[in-house]
Amino acid sequence: MKKMILPLLGLLLMVTSCQTEIQQQMEKAEKTQIAVLVGEGFHDGEAYMPMGYLTNRGAKVTVIGPEQGLVKAYNSDFTIMIEKAIHEVSPDDFDALILPGGQAPSHLRENEHVVSFVRDFFNSGKTVAAICHGPQILITAGVMDGVDATGVGGIKEELEEAGVNYMDESVVIYHNLITSRTPPDLFDFSNAIEQSVLISPTLDDIPTRPAV
Repeated sequence: MKKMILPLLGLLLMVTSCQTEIQQQMEKAEKTQIAVLVGEGFHDGEAYMPMGYLTNRGAKVTVIGPEQGLVKAYNSDFTIMIEKAIHEVSPDDFDALILPGGQAPSHLRENEHVVSFVRDFFNSGKTVAAICHGPQILITAGVMDGVDATGVGGIKEELEEAGVNYMDESVVIYHNLITSRTPPDLFDFSNAIEQSVLISPTLDDIPTRPAV
């Protein structure tokens, strides 16, 4: 009888430990604030898919942009509501910033308030994740010199001119920066953001390429 009690006790402790870990993870996720920066001409999938992925894992996602209001995707009839204008928010309000691609980044990079916000966010050391044309805003912000990164092939030359070590991979992680190329990379992109702000306490714990 005693021989049976010990294994059962060990199993009970293991289950209790797992439940505690899951509860702590959920509590952390509920406190995680993520900003998604969009403008007119955003790419629908590159905005909505990470938003849905991270919301389903408990994070609070806020859509920010130059001004409050509805903007339309360039590649579909999808629209998205900008909840807060850039002048209403601070990098202190969020744990991570996502920069979707599309045509929007080329317009957003011309807005000095947007560029200043992105620069300050990047320099804060918090997670910044950019996909497709999203890194263009980071180029204008002047924070890409010497970093490993990727993006859509059409901006490879521009990235390299900004001092980037361009890597043709689905996701590239360099300190607090996460970059991806195009929509087929969205799972790896979203998963890397989850790892950085919802699971791992620091980016040092993230593998070079997250397991799919």
